Order: sequence, then C-alpha cells, then structure tokens
Amino acid sequence: MTTALDKPPDLRGPDVTAAFAELFDAHARQLRGYLAGRVGESAADDLVAETFLVALKRRHSYDPERAPVKGWLYGIATNLVREHQRRETRGRRAVLRAVGRPEPDHGNRVAARVDAQRQAEVLARALADLRDEDRDALLLTSWAGLTPAEVAAALGENDSTVRSRLHRVRTKLQALLTEETPDA
Repeated sequence: MTTALDKPPDLRGPDVTAAFAELFDAHARQLRGYLAGRVGESAADDLVAETFLVALKRRHSYDPERAPVKGWLYGIATNLVREHQRRETRGRRAVLRAVGRPEPDHGNRVAARVDAQRQAEVLARALADLRDEDRDALLLTSWAGLTPAEVAAALGENDSTVRSRLHRVRTKLQALLTEETPDA
C-alpha cells in the first residue's frame, strides 16, 4: 500500500496546508523526542512548532532530490537547536555579568562533566549489581515517582520492608559515589 508520504510531498503545490498537516502527523512525535533529548522537555514543543514554521516559510527551497523531507526537517530542527543553545548561553552570560559573577572557567566545566560521567558509570554499574527487588524499589520511587507506600502496594510488600530496602540501597549507592569522588 502506497501512502502520500512514500513519495516526496508537494510543498509548492496549491494545498500546502494538507501537505504540512501530513508532515506534522508523520514526523512531529519523533522530532519532539529528538529535540527533548537535545534541549530538554520544556523547550522541545516550542522547537517542534518553530521547525514546522521555518519549513513552511522555506518550503520553496525544499529539494526532494537533495534529501528526503525527514532529513530536511531534522536539519532545520538541528539548526534551531544550535540557535536555542546560543541564546541560552548568551542569556546565562548576561545574567552572570549583571550579578557581577565571572563566567565559569571552561576547564572547570570540562572537569565537572568528566566527574559527572564517571559518577554516572559508577551508578549504572551499581544499579546493574543490585538485586532485582532492590532495583525495582529504587527505580519505582526515583524514576516513576511512586511513594514507598505505592511501591509496597505495587510489589506486594510491607511499607516498612520497602522503606528499609530504600534506605539500605540509597546508603550503599551514596557510599559508592562518595568513594569515586576524591574531594567529596
């Protein structure tokens, strides 16, 4: 079965609204996921909308021979991410200047990223080494946002068992992270 999206869309034709509605339906969700990973959830929706607005304005420059429409949209989105990040950086610098604080040193930012990556690796290994019930309790509280009582109900355990398990696991993980951070 051939759909309208199997062939390049006619972005110069008389029914641009329908063409863009199809493009949005076909690509907006994945595009939002990509953007959320790059700039965070809060800015992703705005950048999806801006991506399609820019595409609409530049529809006459779209050449299906150069790239599929999906690649064209992601190219626009990537450029918008760069612009967004530049605006964010300029804004942070302006705030720092306004309050009289110097911008953090590049070397310090790199060191902080390396430390964070090291801690993430330690944490990932530690999570993988946990017993299943300990990992489930921890992830249900931290990722799913459940309370210990809700975790207990979900796992069919007592509240006190879950609270004890969470305390033990968190203490163990904190100790591992503290060991890995020499100046902590």
